[in-house]
Amino acid sequence: MATTLAGPSGAPLPLFCRPISENSQTEKTAEPRDTSHAHLAGEVIGRHQHGYHQLLYVSAGVLAVQTGEASWVASSARAVWIPAGIWHQHRVHGHSSVHTLGFAAHDVLLRSRAPVVVAVDTLVRELIIACSEPSLPQQEARHLRAVLRDRLRRALVELLTLPTPNNSLLRQACALVAGDLRQPRTAAWLARSIGVSERTLARLFRSEFGMTYPQWRTNVRVFHAMVLLAEGASVSETGRQCGWATTSAFIDTFSRTMGQTPGTYRLAPGG
Repeated sequence: MATTLAGPSGAPLPLFCRPISENSQTEKTAEPRDTSHAHLAGEVIGRHQHGYHQLLYVSAGVLAVQTGEASWVASSARAVWIPAGIWHQHRVHGHSSVHTLGFAAHDVLLRSRAPVVVAVDTLVRELIIACSEPSLPQQEARHLRAVLRDRLRRALVELLTLPTPNNSLLRQACALVAGDLRQPRTAAWLARSIGVSERTLARLFRSEFGMTYPQWRTNVRVFHAMVLLAEGASVSETGRQCGWATTSAFIDTFSRTMGQTPGTYRLAPGG
């Protein structure tokens, strides 16, 4: 099931993942691949899986990574680690420069069975970009990768994940909120709208998502703020679209969640 929110251009922004289609593809070789390529805003890379782990980084724009269970965002400050064998698809927001590094399936760099987001500092950024160069000599690549591996093991793992709801009532609740993030939907309003008590609503969010309703709503708003900023929306317009009463409140929440202001994020290389 997919819920959408309109972006500045009017195009829908996907929130929840659609089921894996019959056109899903498995990469035939398990040999890790490193790539560097550009994508236009709005492009979708269909469902696929790799026989190796992949580190996906976006030096320009934003890339939403989706599985059947959740969504993650790769940006100039965040890379996404995708374990081998995980079905996923990508959607491009803003003109994007994408860099991917492949790691053998037996090479467990980050111990997670699901995709995770890791913080990217200046050094890690340059290492990823350099390692993804197609003409990089093998010896130099080995040296750079050794440093990158050490840095990634120490990188902060981010928790900004949008889980996909399985419970029908929770799907309904999430759709009501995500349908218009500009509205300050309280837990009491949401519980009444789907015909349950606030206690039941809280239990649904905790049991399926492992977080409270306010925490989930904040994640959804920040997730879409990243997308809107990548598509060229101003900081003030992004704050309004995502439901913050004031620009300063938006800046404060975004900064605490992402580690940088939305203005810095928007103007940074690739932001």
